Amino acid sequence: MQNKIEEEKKITKSARHPENFVRVFALGGLGEIGRNMYVIEYKNRIIIVDAGLRFPEEDMPGVDYIIPNIKYLTENKDRKKVLAIFVTHAHFDHIGAISYIADKIGNPPIYATPLTKALILKRHEEFRGATPLNVIELKKNDSVKIEMFNIETFHQNHSVFGSVGFVIKTPVGNIVNTGDFKFDMNPIGDEPADLSRIAQIGQNGVLLLMQDSTRAESPGFSLSETTIQTNLEEIFRIAKGRIIVSTFGSLLTRIQQIITLSEKYDRKVLIEGRSMISAVEIAYKLGYLKIQKDTLIKKDRLMHYPKEKITILCTGAQGEPDAVLMRIVNKDHKYIKIEPGDAFVFSSSVIPGNERAVQALKDALVRDGAIVFHNQMMDIHSGGHAHKEDLRMMLALLKPKFFMPIHGNFTMLAANRDLAISMGIKPENTIIAENGQVLKLYKDKIILTQERVPTNFVFVDGLGIGDVGNIVLRDRQTMSKDGMFVVITVIDAKNGQIKDEPDIISRGFVYLKESQKLLDDTRARIRNLVHSHIRENGTINYTYLKNLLRDELGKFLFKRTHRRPLVLPVVIEV
Repeated sequence: MQNKIEEEKKITKSARHPENFVRVFALGGLGEIGRNMYVIEYKNRIIIVDAGLRFPEEDMPGVDYIIPNIKYLTENKDRKKVLAIFVTHAHFDHIGAISYIADKIGNPPIYATPLTKALILKRHEEFRGATPLNVIELKKNDSVKIEMFNIETFHQNHSVFGSVGFVIKTPVGNIVNTGDFKFDMNPIGDEPADLSRIAQIGQNGVLLLMQDSTRAESPGFSLSETTIQTNLEEIFRIAKGRIIVSTFGSLLTRIQQIITLSEKYDRKVLIEGRSMISAVEIAYKLGYLKIQKDTLIKKDRLMHYPKEKITILCTGAQGEPDAVLMRIVNKDHKYIKIEPGDAFVFSSSVIPGNERAVQALKDALVRDGAIVFHNQMMDIHSGGHAHKEDLRMMLALLKPKFFMPIHGNFTMLAANRDLAISMGIKPENTIIAENGQVLKLYKDKIILTQERVPTNFVFVDGLGIGDVGNIVLRDRQTMSKDGMFVVITVIDAKNGQIKDEPDIISRGFVYLKESQKLLDDTRARIRNLVHSHIRENGTINYTYLKNLLRDELGKFLFKRTHRRPLVLPVVIEV
């Protein structure tokens, strides 16, 4: 009885003086590029910043996208509540997962600036039958109060218009998520970042800064878009034929530059690529893009203008197989064929893993007589991410007590952490976390706990979400590397004997007509395995027999070929 009273006293005391901390963790974006999704939780009330996707690696055949694992947000729904999603900007690595997850987490309100809102809703149109999204428009200096959280925006420069960072005011202190940013004092079609506003945020106190790390290893300041435009203009000045510029469909600052230069040099502009056409239409309608009345033309009008009066803006700078640029190179495009003297401009950085595909594109273009310009030749592309000196400036303006680098591979996170330490933040006040590692943020300390929430990859493959797991992916990898070997064995139900010869189908493993000895030996091996199984058991266990054939034939084929095809045994009883 006494022990029970003491326990009740402890519970009552704990209820009067609960530990006051905020839980912070990432469901994606740490140790990787893409899949950005950051969670701020206070007493089971949750604010999410961004919900992005990641593109698959070369060893993920058939996978379209990778999205965050939201198991933590969907379990114990009676206790946890997602109050809202706040979106920093309109790139897919920050908005691409929204339509996949929103309904599963209670369809919370989504806060975004006008262009970001429009692009989120445009993408959601592709999800037929999905619950409509509740997207609420934010201004660049806005404030939203949701229960115990107060969220304020501040304008950022990035490669897409309408980018913002967030100040998340919690009962413990202020958390700042910068989003993707760079400092550009002379941006194209945008206003510079408001340094006085950011400094004011710093003066009001920043408990934790979560800062973009993508270019933390790059020295100096990021290039201004004005410098990029000057270099692009040199190409317009010397080009004698068509100018074909390939870039990201959502890189609207670059698209504005190309349109402006085309108008200056009396060129008509064709926009090609579904994602780019969609982004341009929305940005123009909202007033972000400035385009003269007769600048844009349709592709069936290309032949009506001299080559020196044509600019083509298209997608495909990463070597994507179905994008416009690849169709041009493969001579599959109905209206655009490579001609000697065409100037192809790659105005984008190469995403890691795409180097080989991009180089193959450049080689094919030059082989057909085109002139290729890329950012290793001249500064015709600047990413939207802060270099070292931009990051130092943000740290100097915000003066955070605690620091957590986000959005980047581990070396990028580490470089960003080192910058914070060089700016006077105590090493023990900086944390490099992994996806799923939970931080507890107090007013006077930050703790990286032992708790982890699930963050394993969720694959999107066609209409399937999460139904392609590691086993399916492993099978695909095996088939893509060593092929598939199917053996079909028909067994007489009356006597347990094999009827006829086992059929064999090989795809990507061996050419059957030239592998007769291997096939004969394989069929003999199948007969021996079936007969041995029947002698030992007196009857046929078909599940066991199929597993036996798969394992033993796998060993046999490896011994003979040093290859490991995916072995699929089919046993039919007649």
